[in-house]
Amino acid sequence: MIRILALILTIGGMIALILGVLGIFGNNFTSLSPWALTILGGVFFIAGVSMLKYRKDEPTN
Repeated sequence: MIRILALILTIGGMIALILGVLGIFGNNFTSLSPWALTILGGVFFIAGVSMLKYRKDEPTN
């Protein structure tokens, strides 16, 4: 369960980072602020990667 959430956070963070950086340096594909997308994308990406790295899915007893 934790791995699924971490994977969703990582992929969502990557998408938000890409859209945010593209919005900062040129084409803004969304109506949202590109700086907000970049910051949130970075936070979600780092959170997802750290969850994938340090959390282990263990079955409950």
